[in-house]
Amino acid sequence: MDIHSDSYKIAALSDRKDAVEVIRQAEEAIARITGNKEVTLIAYEKTDSPAIN
Repeated sequence: MDIHSDSYKIAALSDRKDAVEVIRQAEEAIARITGNKEVTLIAYEKTDSPAIN
């Protein structure tokens, strides 16, 4: 999968264990609800660079 955006970047959450745990719980819940074996969520954060239209 190739996702590219000038407006967002993947959020660095290595020092935010609470945020990572919330995402893990959401992945598990979505997998359970949808019946999928595994679900991966990706956290993005807004960048300072303006979007190019």
